[in-house]
Amino acid sequence: MKYYIKLAFIFAFCVLNAQCQSTNDTAKKSAVNKEKSKPNFIVIYTDDHGYSDLSIQGIKYDVKTPNIDNLARNGVRMESGYSTAPQCVPSRGGILTGRFQSRFGLELNGDSLEGFDAETTIADRLKSAGYATGMAGKWHLGPGNQITKHGFDHVFYKNSAQPGVANFNFEGKSIPLAAGTTKMYHLDACSKAATTFIEMHKDKPFFFYLAYRAPHVPLDATQKYLDRFPGKMPERRRQALAMLSAVDDGVGEIMKTLDENNLTDNTVIFIIGDNGAPLKITKKDKPGGGPGWDGSLNDPLNGEKGTLIEGGIRTPFVVYWKDKLVKGTYKHPVSSMDFAATAVELAGLSTDDKLDGVNLIPFLNGEKLEAPHDKLCWRWGGQSAIRKGEWKFFKGDDREYLFNLDQDIEEKNDLLAKHPEIVKELKKELLAWSNGLTPTGFSKGGMSKNANAYFDYYLDGITNKKVSVKTETGKNKKKNNKKKRN
Repeated sequence: MKYYIKLAFIFAFCVLNAQCQSTNDTAKKSAVNKEKSKPNFIVIYTDDHGYSDLSIQGIKYDVKTPNIDNLARNGVRMESGYSTAPQCVPSRGGILTGRFQSRFGLELNGDSLEGFDAETTIADRLKSAGYATGMAGKWHLGPGNQITKHGFDHVFYKNSAQPGVANFNFEGKSIPLAAGTTKMYHLDACSKAATTFIEMHKDKPFFFYLAYRAPHVPLDATQKYLDRFPGKMPERRRQALAMLSAVDDGVGEIMKTLDENNLTDNTVIFIIGDNGAPLKITKKDKPGGGPGWDGSLNDPLNGEKGTLIEGGIRTPFVVYWKDKLVKGTYKHPVSSMDFAATAVELAGLSTDDKLDGVNLIPFLNGEKLEAPHDKLCWRWGGQSAIRKGEWKFFKGDDREYLFNLDQDIEEKNDLLAKHPEIVKELKKELLAWSNGLTPTGFSKGGMSKNANAYFDYYLDGITNKKVSVKTETGKNKKKNNKKKRN
């Protein structure tokens, strides 16, 4: 009898243990599935990339970007997608923190990085939510060997023929952070870094920031890409188109890697330009690929990099999430800062009132029909601007302008005198917003000589004098190098 009681006890223990193990296994699987259900994020950030230069924009027919076009066709192309600044450093500070960069003192390329260094980046936030984080390409927010201090676990910092620094290799292995050794063309190398990172982290949620230095000068396309654009055209235009073609090839490789690993359905992709193209007014086709016009174009927008005119801040902007968005063109204004707010919510993190953007997904999937933003505001040096609905008011020192962008995308018809009540209201809202910046007010110093030349030409129609704008050469370049802009 004791034998049977003992046997029954052992049987019951085994059943109970099996049930507990099953419960534990189920809990573990549930936790793994929950982690896997978090979407992956890829941000592709182009450099001095004019509004015209995606072929799907339907503006220029010499540009060839079939892979990006495909994402736009099956996702959402923003008609009014904006950067936070018409310059490289501040715009990068804005997208990586999700905050307007003048809130922490990073308004111009030459400003101190102390404010940015103290900020929580979107990489920091996603890392805390269990994401693998990585970047490749241009940093421009301090020394390359300091990138890991801003939430990026894996780094492939390279934006030229120089070695750069990296802490993982193309075999998918982590290595000590050191100078890179690849001889690949920098745009191709950055694409390879992105696909390698995806393979490394395909079993957990990931965030990758791919900041191509294209088509920013120095223009350095390889013959492989130049051969795709034969025929008569400015050589700088050919270079820009070739560099953008290299970027597009990289997007194609990324999508292929996602498809092969069954990750496409659960990966959110943002493609954004950091600011408009620098035309230097005359679009001079200088020999070589150094400072000057980068070959990209902003048509039909007025203005260029270095201005808060539309050509300086409205950029190519695409969002893709397979079968989860209403395909087509989105009309309402959106900002590069919206990426961080979108990622925070989709990753299941608590919302943070410090973030200046909004989660775009409910607006892009049809859940919300209103505009994501009541208004968008900018300040850059001596210039400040506000866009609210169809209206845009902006100023440069004492010069003020009002345009209806729904009727006048080219900002050719100044309506300042016709609508004083609208000017008064927009100016009041812009000032209230600017009082939350560091320093406060409409302006951080006066406009530069270049900015005044741009306003003369693009806004005031002063064309009867010799046009001249400076490019970064000689003493200016040396000075900026001392400030450790990478």
